[in-house]
Amino acid sequence: MSDHVYKKVELVGSSTTTIEDAINNALAKAHKSLKHIDWFEVQETRGHVVDGKVGHYQVVLKVGFRLE
Repeated sequence: MSDHVYKKVELVGSSTTTIEDAINNALAKAHKSLKHIDWFEVQETRGHVVDGKVGHYQVVLKVGFRLE
């Protein structure tokens, strides 16, 4: 087994529907430009309120990926 080196970046995903969609939106976008994404950590969950209801969800993620 070879040694691996990883880097973490912070992303903020958003969605008008669910927290899970906010996470998936962030990961899908990151996948377009980052190779070897291996994990994510949810750091914060927050949202925007419109007329007393959830306008959209925001999820702050740390995403780990393996360096080539």
